[in-house]
Amino acid sequence: MRKHYFYFLAAVQFLTRIRVPVDFHYKPEYLEKSSVYFPLVGSIVAAIGLLPYLLLNKYLSADLAILGYMLTTIWITGAFHEDGWADTCDAFGGGWTKEKILAIMKDSRLGTYGTIGLIGLLATKFLILKELPGFNPPSITAGLNPLVNYRDFILLMLGAHATSRLMAVTVIQQFEYVRDEDQSKSKPLSKSKLSTGELLLCIGLAILPILLLSPWYLLCLLPMYLVRTQMAGYFKKWIGGYTGDCLGAVQQVTEIIFYLTALILWRYII
Repeated sequence: MRKHYFYFLAAVQFLTRIRVPVDFHYKPEYLEKSSVYFPLVGSIVAAIGLLPYLLLNKYLSADLAILGYMLTTIWITGAFHEDGWADTCDAFGGGWTKEKILAIMKDSRLGTYGTIGLIGLLATKFLILKELPGFNPPSITAGLNPLVNYRDFILLMLGAHATSRLMAVTVIQQFEYVRDEDQSKSKPLSKSKLSTGELLLCIGLAILPILLLSPWYLLCLLPMYLVRTQMAGYFKKWIGGYTGDCLGAVQQVTEIIFYLTALILWRYII
């Protein structure tokens, strides 16, 4: 249990700006196994982002609430995943060989493809999130408790962040890391794959918020996995595997796929 506590702290330290206890001493072996708690960290990021959402939605407007939610989650993660998405857009948009793609991906400057990709990603996320709070079940009546009023929306946000990070973990499990630079932050994650038990724990943490909703929402995992598979296959074709930036891109895209699928299910099926 103590080791798993350290794995969790390593995941928090790796994925967010949240401070970990001062007595935590980083070891590469902790980071190697930290991916088991990526979904849980994702739920924590979503939960923190929901605090300004609930406040701004009550006293200002829904649009500002969604913007506050998005900016808070970006701030908590240090734009970690968004940066990966932008670098991936730049690299695969401007590179035509493995060497060129990896060189562009390593460059810290933001290019045209990355800029357009970020704008499209954030705009899409904002517009989808604007739709979701409007679909409350008939049994939920307006009251003073925001946790009741927005129960489904809150659980969907937790599920989106958790399952999208699960998709990144599955890429780590199946494909090879292609960079050899010692300074790469993501390299240790590829050294030690999760055991069957650890992978099951990771999946359980990812789908737990969804299990508190309608079982229909488990269908969100299907298009997420299909998109993840297509993206990972594309990365393997061009560079032979994945990089940390590729994982960030997978997380961001599958998060949007979760929102879109949940919206369709909410509107036409559930």
